[in-house]
Amino acid sequence: MPETMFVKDAARLWNISERRVSALCKEGKIKGAVKQGKTWRIPVNTDKPEDGRVKTGQYKKAARQANLPLPVGISDYRLASSEYYYIDKTMMIKEFIDERPMVSLFTRPRRFGKTLNMDMFRTFFEKTDEDTSVYFRDKKIWTCGKKYRDYQGKYPVIFITFKDIKFNTWEETVDAIKEVFSKEAARHIELQTSAQCNAYEKKAFENLLSGNVNEVELSGALLNLSGMLHKHHGTAPIIIIDEYDIPIQQGYMKNYYDNVILFMRNLFSGGLKDNRHLSYGFLTGILRVAKESIFSGLNNLTIHSVLDNKYSAYFGFTSDEVKEMAAYYGVSDRYEELCEWYDGYRFGKTEIFNPWSVINYFSNECEPRTFWQSTGSNDIIGEIIAEADREIYEKLTSLVSGESFTTYIDTGVIYPQIKNNPSTIYSFLLVAGYLKVLKTTPSFNGDFMCEVALPNKEISLVYHKEILQKLNDIIPQPIAIAIQEAIFSGNHTRLKELIQTLLTQSVSVFDTVGENFYHGFMLGMCALLGGSLVSSNRESGDGRYDIQLRPTKGNLPGILIELKAAKNCSEAELRRLSEKALKQIVDQKYDTEMTAAGIQTVYKYGVAFSGKKVEIAVS
Repeated sequence: MPETMFVKDAARLWNISERRVSALCKEGKIKGAVKQGKTWRIPVNTDKPEDGRVKTGQYKKAARQANLPLPVGISDYRLASSEYYYIDKTMMIKEFIDERPMVSLFTRPRRFGKTLNMDMFRTFFEKTDEDTSVYFRDKKIWTCGKKYRDYQGKYPVIFITFKDIKFNTWEETVDAIKEVFSKEAARHIELQTSAQCNAYEKKAFENLLSGNVNEVELSGALLNLSGMLHKHHGTAPIIIIDEYDIPIQQGYMKNYYDNVILFMRNLFSGGLKDNRHLSYGFLTGILRVAKESIFSGLNNLTIHSVLDNKYSAYFGFTSDEVKEMAAYYGVSDRYEELCEWYDGYRFGKTEIFNPWSVINYFSNECEPRTFWQSTGSNDIIGEIIAEADREIYEKLTSLVSGESFTTYIDTGVIYPQIKNNPSTIYSFLLVAGYLKVLKTTPSFNGDFMCEVALPNKEISLVYHKEILQKLNDIIPQPIAIAIQEAIFSGNHTRLKELIQTLLTQSVSVFDTVGENFYHGFMLGMCALLGGSLVSSNRESGDGRYDIQLRPTKGNLPGILIELKAAKNCSEAELRRLSEKALKQIVDQKYDTEMTAAGIQTVYKYGVAFSGKKVEIAVS
């Protein structure tokens, strides 16, 4: 099937209306145009119609010269919607106006359009000297009727973003937040001389503007600023807080968590809870953090997480939007590749593409790469993995093999809870964008049981680097490489030396408590090895092996590992234990699965542990 474009693409290229393009299609003046449902599809290489309005020529050649640039890293709505290729998300405004919740929280992974959407809200609602309706007159929201257009440009807006508040100390964080509020105060400089505000309020405003405020005064900034704007304009403002949880994550990682939680609680309580100077409030972030009591008593808060249907199509790109984008840039034939690499997310019931990666894919001449991996820091994941047990290692490594599993998901997971209960890592990985939901079942307490998997090829590669290789804190890369060489060459003497070194240097004696620990230790180590799919506790032959490494390349052998552990073993006892583990592999025919798949060479390792001692038998 030839590459095609939509009516709107042809209209934009030929500088005529979409209605005219549709009419030309109906009149048979556009060769190869085919109607699909209610829309027309036009071959990209078709000659332009000679109807006195456009000249002849080929679309693809002209498109390369005339196409709008891609909005890589652009989060300014005015700029993105007027000078770049912009996917229209303005119907999100209509959905909000239809319900008008007092305070809305949207949680999505990083780089999924949160800041751009919030800037769209600001541009639409904000009362300014400029006629900002020009940025919406050609968008979907403008066709919805006067009811919705009447909201445009009617409210003062406070817009705060915490996306760059990433500092090592609380003192630096406070200074950065002062700067954020100072810049926002400068946007409302009319308050400095407002006849509606009293001298006390103006003095507080001057202090905020200059950054001459203490923590207590700063925590009241939203309340004070909203009160002054209400007085001056006669309309209560809208408050938008973008990436509210960035300072919270940073505070947790850098040990000033209690300080930032107390500050945020007071800030949001003043600005969003029972504030008569508030029309509406919007917040975005990755985590809900509701149980932190940041939003304590905030009974007017409506939460929209990755599991909710409302607003599900507005963060990220839908399949139709990506198809249209591919047609616009003349590469409709690359759609399947886009699906393989960047599709697979599911927000509510909507399939979603990673917008950051899709834009970068088109911008980089349609070369698929892991564009998303360098967009943010998730140091907390390494801390979680350090606490992981055997079951977590098994599940994390199974995902790389394309498998899924069902787990409890709490979209309100909090940072201390993640470390104290490592199984909540799945909730964090889901909201952070490393997992997708295949199936959702409500649980008894209002949360969910979800079947989860990796979304796409990009995340499989990113996941291996950002998640599994966090194990480097335990296993340095040079040792991991040496272990790989020893395992795949059958050199059990060298393997024993390396594992012994790791146990001696990296593992606390208090951690060596039983087979579960050693299983997790070995499974984590195997996860770093390339060229094989790692699986654990699976049926094969007459039993269930502990660990299997199934080669993905024909020149590598298969690996089977059976583990045993006992306390206070002598060297002779440890040797017999390793031989017992090896015999179990042979007797139970654990190699059945791999030999049936045509893998001719399978190394079998019986590994026995006692404290920090290890013994290995091989065949």
